[in-house]
Amino acid sequence: MKYTTYLFDFDYTLADSSRGIVICFRNVLERHGHTGISDEAIKRTIGKTLEDSFSILSGITAPETLTEYKKEYVKEADTYMTVNTFFFPETVTVLETLKNQGAQIGIISTKFRFRIREMVDQHFPKDFFDIIIGGEDVKKAKPDPQGIKKALRRLHRQKSETLYIGDSTVDAETAQAAKVDFVGVLNGMTTRKELTAYPHRQILDDLSLLPLIHKFNPYEPEKHFLEKHI
Repeated sequence: MKYTTYLFDFDYTLADSSRGIVICFRNVLERHGHTGISDEAIKRTIGKTLEDSFSILSGITAPETLTEYKKEYVKEADTYMTVNTFFFPETVTVLETLKNQGAQIGIISTKFRFRIREMVDQHFPKDFFDIIIGGEDVKKAKPDPQGIKKALRRLHRQKSETLYIGDSTVDAETAQAAKVDFVGVLNGMTTRKELTAYPHRQILDDLSLLPLIHKFNPYEPEKHFLEKHI
């Protein structure tokens, strides 16, 4: 099977924005008296909506309070996010390789689209990505498949020719709900064991082997695939 379309999560899949995320969450949380929250606890929420993350970290469930925290986070992110976000070493090369193979490339993220643009426009031509869908572009966040389905409609692609790549169980659930193939990457806080619990083609240490995925049987054991290429 050769995929024509590769859709990526952003945080902890293409880029490490954890430093900026931790700063923004900590500034908001501590402003409201929520102290003693570890960096690891904050990083474990990456990929979830801001409201869900603040609820998990603070214990607050009141929608109006979570909405206010979200607004404050966005203001903090204007200062701290993009300057503290870095593509993983292999990201640019892998995406350029896929593009040169004729693939369509997209991003589906809970992160705001304009924030993703701030980063990708520094490293790629303006028309490099065929589609970017951020949190403001959908009514329901991942793991709801709305983002992937919207991308496939706009790109005029079928589920069977699409691969979704992400680092978290939220991403795995999203691919499963959208009925597209999934590849997990271990760039983030989610373990191989956690990702393996979901349907997947491969679980990779990073993106570097991704351009080889389409050349192999989707049911080839991951161990054999990795042995061939490491």
